[in-house]
Amino acid sequence: MEFRQLEHFLAVAAEMSFTRAADRAHVVQSALSTSVAKLERELGVALFDRSRQQIRLTPAGERFRVHADEVLRAGRAALDSVGEFHGSLMGTVEFGALISYGPLDVARALGDFHRDHPLVRLRLRLSQTGTANYLTALIDGSLDVALVSVPDRFPPQLQMRLLFEEPLTFVCRPDHRLAGATRVSLAGLAGEDLTGFPPGFGLRRLIDDAFRSAGVDARTLYEVPVGFPVIADLVGNGLGTAFMPVSEARRFPHLRSVPLAETTQWQVYLAAPAAGQTPAAARLTQALMNAEPTAQ
Repeated sequence: MEFRQLEHFLAVAAEMSFTRAADRAHVVQSALSTSVAKLERELGVALFDRSRQQIRLTPAGERFRVHADEVLRAGRAALDSVGEFHGSLMGTVEFGALISYGPLDVARALGDFHRDHPLVRLRLRLSQTGTANYLTALIDGSLDVALVSVPDRFPPQLQMRLLFEEPLTFVCRPDHRLAGATRVSLAGLAGEDLTGFPPGFGLRRLIDDAFRSAGVDARTLYEVPVGFPVIADLVGNGLGTAFMPVSEARRFPHLRSVPLAETTQWQVYLAAPAAGQTPAAARLTQALMNAEPTAQ
């Protein structure tokens, strides 16, 4: 049994999908499937029930998952413990990233961390289903640090610190009926065909909740699980209108940005285990808290 097999098993257990788990583990799906199958042969039990449309853990898999987490954590701690003999940080830090870093230059902070600590293996994970599952991954140990957009819960096992917040703005083409408005209300946007993120994304939940508070429903016809440049491209070509954080809207001067009458704040939290962080993860956490604003 190898650590890599345990990582692959835990990735599938977290995602309940071999396709998403392969993306998460940065391997091709065939290699991940082979790794998990080999682990099951070595253990002599099936860890996953594949008989249904969606896989799930078997009772043996549920029990094995707990111990696999413990083994991986112990293995990482063992690697980190010898860092002091090299005079520098060592180990692996699993970081849950975002599609957008808003007003902060997080990419620069990550680059500086990598240059300052070259022996630390920094692995970035970007969820295609929103960041809510980062909280579970932090609790089970498969993530060390994560940025969480508009969290829907604050687990007591985690330390959740507000990294930044900024208002959303309405974005449209220059020929849109509201392009020249000084301010627009959410009720006045009830009939808009919106381009935005799928359900599960923090920004989508924020927008839907804001519309409901205004007594209307948001109509997101075009769902895009990628970054704001794609959304801006769709809006620029006539496929709906959008909401963006102010810092993102500034990147697309060919579109019009109209302030909202109801202040709607996008909040991003830096989440990490409340106790038991490795030295490398703790150092990265501090580097992200000290990230500087992006140059305008």
